[in-house]
Amino acid sequence: MPKPLTDQDKRKQISVRGLAGVENVSDLKTNFNRHLHFTLVKDRNVATKRDYYFALANTVRDHLVGRWIRTQQHYYEKDPKRVYYLSLEFYMGRTLQNTMVNLALENACDEATYQLGLDMEELQDIEEDAGLGNGGLGRLAACFLDSMASLGLAAYGYGIRYEFGIFNQKIVNGWQVEEADDWLRYGNPWEKARPEYMRPVHFYGRVEHTPEGVKWVDTQVVLALPYDTPVPGYRNNVVNTMRLWSAKAPCDFNLKDFNVGGYIQAVLDRNLAENISRVLYPNDNFFEGKELRLKQEYFVVAATLQDIVRRFKSSKFGSTEVVRVDLSTLPDKVAIQLNDTHPAMAIPELMRILLDTEHQTWEKAWDICTRTCAYTNHTVLPEALERWPTDLLQNLLPRHLEIIYEINRRHLERIAKLYPGDHDRLRRMSLVEEGDQKKINMAHLCIVGSHAVNGVARIHSDILKATLFKDFYEVEPHKFQNKTNGITPRRWLVMCNPGLAEVIAERIGEDYIRDLDQLKKLLTFVDDDSLIHDIAKVKQENKLKFSAYLEEHYKVKINPNSMFDVQVKRIHEYKRQLLNCLHIITLYNRIKKEPNKNWTPRTIMIGGKAAPGYHTAKLIIRLITAIGEIVNHDTVVGDRLKVIFLENYKVTLAEKIIPASDLSEQISTAGTEASGTGNMKFMLNGALTIGTMDGANVEMAEEAGEENLFIFGMRVDDVDAMDKSGYDAMDYYNRIPELKQAMDQIAGGFFSPDQHDLFKDIVNMLLHHDRFKVFADYEAYIKCQEKVNALYKNPKEWTKMVIHNIAGCGKFSSDRTISQYAREIWGMEPSLERIPHSLSQWANSKSAFTFSMG
Repeated sequence: MPKPLTDQDKRKQISVRGLAGVENVSDLKTNFNRHLHFTLVKDRNVATKRDYYFALANTVRDHLVGRWIRTQQHYYEKDPKRVYYLSLEFYMGRTLQNTMVNLALENACDEATYQLGLDMEELQDIEEDAGLGNGGLGRLAACFLDSMASLGLAAYGYGIRYEFGIFNQKIVNGWQVEEADDWLRYGNPWEKARPEYMRPVHFYGRVEHTPEGVKWVDTQVVLALPYDTPVPGYRNNVVNTMRLWSAKAPCDFNLKDFNVGGYIQAVLDRNLAENISRVLYPNDNFFEGKELRLKQEYFVVAATLQDIVRRFKSSKFGSTEVVRVDLSTLPDKVAIQLNDTHPAMAIPELMRILLDTEHQTWEKAWDICTRTCAYTNHTVLPEALERWPTDLLQNLLPRHLEIIYEINRRHLERIAKLYPGDHDRLRRMSLVEEGDQKKINMAHLCIVGSHAVNGVARIHSDILKATLFKDFYEVEPHKFQNKTNGITPRRWLVMCNPGLAEVIAERIGEDYIRDLDQLKKLLTFVDDDSLIHDIAKVKQENKLKFSAYLEEHYKVKINPNSMFDVQVKRIHEYKRQLLNCLHIITLYNRIKKEPNKNWTPRTIMIGGKAAPGYHTAKLIIRLITAIGEIVNHDTVVGDRLKVIFLENYKVTLAEKIIPASDLSEQISTAGTEASGTGNMKFMLNGALTIGTMDGANVEMAEEAGEENLFIFGMRVDDVDAMDKSGYDAMDYYNRIPELKQAMDQIAGGFFSPDQHDLFKDIVNMLLHHDRFKVFADYEAYIKCQEKVNALYKNPKEWTKMVIHNIAGCGKFSSDRTISQYAREIWGMEPSLERIPHSLSQWANSKSAFTFSMG
């Protein structure tokens, strides 16, 4: 039986969690029992915890449905411009608690479940994460959907309903082992299948040029079945839609084989079509040119564009008939945002529809296409940039390859006129890369086919203009913009850190949840002892709670008074988990050398998944676990240093660890991290950042004051200069005794006594071909960590710096990011207006009950 909330607990939780009115609680209990009985066909004698979770989820979902339908009615009545956010990843995490926060139901649900003799936290833990993303790109898409709904934009997220999301990571004998993420095994109470909007998607076949026009014939058809998930805005009664497509084979798929006795095989072969939506590719910042991946990319855009055109043609209140026949006004009513190059095929697909189906001229079609589409770039790493072989496109999408060639011909004609005789520039700017294997550069396709191109942090956008897309920037500077990423404060503060949200609300009111810039008001309290005390107290409570979680899951006794030093993100060389490892080893060696010194105790936690085929990343995980095995069992060190590898890092684990962190490690090589959003989550939750001037760290230092972050290491210019002069790792190795000692320990088997050369590949890489220059920043990093230790010994000054950081977070709300996208790219105006809660204004409309949710 859970402990009842004390009056003090209730008082502290009321303002950001919603009031638990008696009527509300009574209704929730009634509906909970109704769902248990009628939806799940159970009674309390046989119901399981999972049944109780589903009953609660369905009860909360009931509160969404009316708002969801009314929102769509509102859009059909007002006919606003609509934005379509196309992404191959939506890393949503769990939905239950987020929905309760946005609908102000949290306290009422807490009270109802308590009165029913259930534990809310236990029920929430049963929900599977919707892990349909790898990392930052997918989580950003999820934050953006929250902000678009909270800002009243008519917005739709479109992606794939992967049957298996990002793999579950198990650590076995120190190594990463992947397990399938069967997140749909028990069903998903938040989605609604919409078979009436199923759409055909074509592959293969050939192209015929006829007097009546171009025809793509003899194709193989796969059906796209949409599943809709409601996306509630923050307390504004707006509920938008995320529509994810699932691949289904048509009934007649290969059944011609039936005539020769191949019926069983034909039915089994249906799986080949349905594999398209089977699994998310577990690669982050790495391009893998597999046919199935290209199929996924085309599948989502082909289904989505049919949906967009259908909705555009019938977007009139109560109408399912075609009311717009002329697609020339499409850019006035539709904005398509391409989240990286993964949905780049939207450009040739939209052209195909306009040319072959709508019979527009090329010039008119191209004008419509470029004014509708916009492109967000997420990386400058060469291995991440998509380049599809033309022979693969020729086989799978022959008509689209023709269209891409024509786009390229016209594009190069234009460049040749602007720069006569500059053949090198034509080669650099071509969509088609010649070589051993001819390839299409998808980033170039996106730039040429869009009216806006943006990076995701100011430094990243500047790098794009100066290097990667320099030629394109010179031709069309007006296209290039910056949109610094953001995070939703609803999930990343109110939901995951209610104690801190409440402490802030007590000082400056609750409006900051919608307008994060109001956090600046905290600066007037920076010397206020009561705020300093309250923020430190919340942090300590979060640390105690997370310590208990770690002890339960990792069987390691944690010192909750130690500094919680955290680096959680995908495991990748550029993110430099190896620099963190070198600091751990140096710190360990120092404690061993002077065990009686007054050391600042640290619990260092590193978490993240490595792409299954990324050997170095998997070896980095093994090194972290190996260091932990030695350090954690050294009695001389004791609880002054602990090292934990956090298994299976995902959204739900982030929600636990970020509020408990003291120090956030953002230590990528300057110029490699496009933005980062984890850095913003830590900052908002009262952790201090140790980091390089990379990605959004630069703007965080501006907003909070550089003196309130621990900035170290090379800047972008320094890295560029080193690239020109040459980076010699051996020079640092020979010159810095502590670095040499740490490397010798790794190389000599100190951390792998049973296999001395276990880490030889890491040692070899660091010493001889390290693209990310770990040693060049080692000394500056160690010195900076000494400053961190010194400040941590002064809790009051530490907490004052924390307050400066929280107060500087306003810019990093995804509401600000989305407002800028809306005004500067999509031509839309955000609104904080609430949609009416009542159905009455539609009740008399003949359309009210014939309305379709499409």
